[in-house]
Amino acid sequence: MTEIEKDPKPKSGPYDPKQVENRIYKEWLDKSYFRGDENSKAESYSIVIPPPNVTNILHLGHALNNTIQDIMIRQNRMAGLATEWMPGADHAGIATQVVVEKTLAKEGTTRRELGREKFVERTSEWAYKHKDLILNQLKKIGCSCDWERTKFTIDEELSRAVMEVFIKLYEKKLIYRGNRIVNWCPSCQTSLSDDEVEHEDKAGHLWYIKYKIKGSDVYLTVATTRPETMLGDTGLAVNPKDKRYKKYVGKTVILPILDREIPIIADSYVDMEFGTGVVKVTPAHDPNDFEIGQRHDLEEINILNNDGTLNANAGKFKGQDRYEARKNLITELEKKGFLDKVDKYDLSVGTCYRCHNEIEPYLSEQWFVRMAELAKPAIEAVKKGELRFHPEFWSKTYLHWMENIRDWCISRQLWWGHRIPVYYCDDCTEMMVSVEAPEKCSKCGSKNINQDEDVLDTWFSSWLWPFSTFGWPEKTAMLDKFYPTKVIVTASEIIFLWIARMAMAGYEFMGELPFNDVYIHGTVRDANGIRMSKSLGNGIDPLEIVDKYGADALRMSLVLATPDGQDPWISKNTFEVGRNFINKLFQVSRFVMMRAGDNKFDSNEPSKDDLILVDRWILSKLERTIESVEKDIKDFKLSSASKTLYNFTWNDFCSWYIELIKPDGPDLPIKEGSMRVAIYVLDNILKLLHPFVPFVTEEINGSLQEFFPEKRETLVFGPWPKSSGNFKDDALETSLESIQIVVNAVRSIRAEMNVPPGKHSDLHIRVTDSKMGKLLETYKNYFASLAKIDNLIIGKDIKKPGLSASAVISGAEIFVPLEGLINVESEKKRLEKELTNLKGHLENVSKKLANGDFLKNAPKDVIEKEKSRKEDIIDRVEKLNVNLEQLLGW
Repeated sequence: MTEIEKDPKPKSGPYDPKQVENRIYKEWLDKSYFRGDENSKAESYSIVIPPPNVTNILHLGHALNNTIQDIMIRQNRMAGLATEWMPGADHAGIATQVVVEKTLAKEGTTRRELGREKFVERTSEWAYKHKDLILNQLKKIGCSCDWERTKFTIDEELSRAVMEVFIKLYEKKLIYRGNRIVNWCPSCQTSLSDDEVEHEDKAGHLWYIKYKIKGSDVYLTVATTRPETMLGDTGLAVNPKDKRYKKYVGKTVILPILDREIPIIADSYVDMEFGTGVVKVTPAHDPNDFEIGQRHDLEEINILNNDGTLNANAGKFKGQDRYEARKNLITELEKKGFLDKVDKYDLSVGTCYRCHNEIEPYLSEQWFVRMAELAKPAIEAVKKGELRFHPEFWSKTYLHWMENIRDWCISRQLWWGHRIPVYYCDDCTEMMVSVEAPEKCSKCGSKNINQDEDVLDTWFSSWLWPFSTFGWPEKTAMLDKFYPTKVIVTASEIIFLWIARMAMAGYEFMGELPFNDVYIHGTVRDANGIRMSKSLGNGIDPLEIVDKYGADALRMSLVLATPDGQDPWISKNTFEVGRNFINKLFQVSRFVMMRAGDNKFDSNEPSKDDLILVDRWILSKLERTIESVEKDIKDFKLSSASKTLYNFTWNDFCSWYIELIKPDGPDLPIKEGSMRVAIYVLDNILKLLHPFVPFVTEEINGSLQEFFPEKRETLVFGPWPKSSGNFKDDALETSLESIQIVVNAVRSIRAEMNVPPGKHSDLHIRVTDSKMGKLLETYKNYFASLAKIDNLIIGKDIKKPGLSASAVISGAEIFVPLEGLINVESEKKRLEKELTNLKGHLENVSKKLANGDFLKNAPKDVIEKEKSRKEDIIDRVEKLNVNLEQLLGW
């Protein structure tokens, strides 16, 4: 705690966010401060929020993501731009339907018993209710969205955009219906796009199964990780260059168990090094096998039902669950002599992103979007630097996926979502594609018409978000003013699912990119480096933090703790950093305003007249801070910007400047010039910090305006500070930095040697550099209060006092006499005890880092943390040894 916090005048408690935040936010909303003005003549700056799923509740990832967006939108709003932050939510097809179906199950019913129309009504009610819940949670952390224009992907106008896009792509033959291998979730009973499949490394097996060549006693052995799919085999394949099997190409084998005759074919896809070099071909249950089957005109036999049980094509295994069938099939293969051997084998297994059960490659008739043509301009945009990723390395990930893009399966076997706008005539099988349901068949005139049962992938509405939210396909004033947007902020896992698709949609339907910058922030991890997740139970509820410390503390802590381009490690203690900073800002503001009394001040830049050295120094530091923060925000280095502001506010302003201008007595006034500077710097600190901590800065601003003739109603519209360059003084900053080094060295010595805070000491400085000596002599008056010094002695021939502690800095050696300040014997015992404890910790961490199992199995981040901990302990041990040596002679 600094002198300011202990000053008896004024006497005030810590900042109480509960008394401030709701009141201020309501005022912002009541005055429509966040509403975008489509008629403004100012340059536009717009962001569309990554719409949270209605099934979500606010987690720290949301809090970090939206804090970053809010900082950028607030800073640009303060800079005078016409801003629009479009909020909204995603209807979340699979996730929402699963939640509602679970609710129905508890009620003893199902969606099929309810019927499609009533089920959709029930789901819609649930979705609209929960949409408001998560958006209201975003308000609690201070998000300055244009809430009056909130969008929902299932809204009528956005749904209209989805239908228009489907029809446009269909008419361009970029949407088609076909039998393809899809990722099928037997639990959710729907197809998934490749990007909705998560891969997990699991311990599995390779089963080696023998296939007898027809008319001989020769067997070909095949290795497979999914033996049950052999029931759908329609061929065996070998590489045409494999001399071992060349003589068998063109012959047939008998499929074990089912006794079906299937051909042996040659295909260059086959890896001669995998297994035995012979592979089974199951076109209906493997995407690569499907391609082989297409090339060789093989039959496609589907052995699975939608729920993952086997169908009639599986013979005696019909009706069995896929895993039960696998077990029973292996038993029978072994019994009949068809199982050669089983090896352990680690494999990557695809799982459903929603229910996390294993998916099945499954031949199914689905709707697809041809992606290759759509991807071309979006690929070129990155290569030409028109679409930029921050950090830049994510562009390589984007390009790798885009250059290997596959057609997008857009149909889902669900009831909740945008129903596919395709209609079929029951009498002549004519297919009609239309936004509105046709009254009769366009071919035969029949009125027996049914709509396609499937709905569109949730992402089919989300990829239109940057322009559908502004009114497209209508030509609206909002669309004209705010499209394209400036930046999209998101996590890395949806680069493919969302970012890439939005880029493609922007080019296809708007003729230009939807944004030029993509800011990828880190993934929130716990204190052990483990990704926070609901299933692990290691998450932290951001609203709990808001309730305990306030939204500003949550925001500042998150940004400070998230290194630019890296994952943050967060614990509940992390938020004490933000809480302490907010309290520090509030207390120093109260101190400055109380000392200002009833005086009035000009909010403009101070005149250079009557300014003392430290006034000029803090103004120079302020200008440098303004330039640094603005550049960092522009460069998407928000953590760096927050650290610059933190250090300037806490260290330069509170700990140094305010301490240096404080008069000798508590009732004496601060010099008028310094008071004017303190008010001016505080005013600029509030402006700079407002995008990061909007509530406390707005609260302080309301009080600070009483000192200005022209009062500013709010910080929401700035103005954003600008550096004039009038006070920048590199030489002055360097000089004061040298003084700070000396003072910090003295403070460090006092802390290390356990000197009571209230006791003053002498200070002897032996200078080895004449320039340093002159500098210290010039500024020696500043040492008394800052370092609690009674007598300061500076010279080239200074001898070390008897009982003293020392430190070496550039150009000088510092001695702090300790006689009368500490109990030498007690201090020796304290240092020896601390050394013993530290050596024990050092031994433990060294053993851990020498443990092969730990180094092999622990996450890389955890290992690095332990190495850093070891270095810190070694450094601390060295310092304690030095301190102990200085006392051992006494």
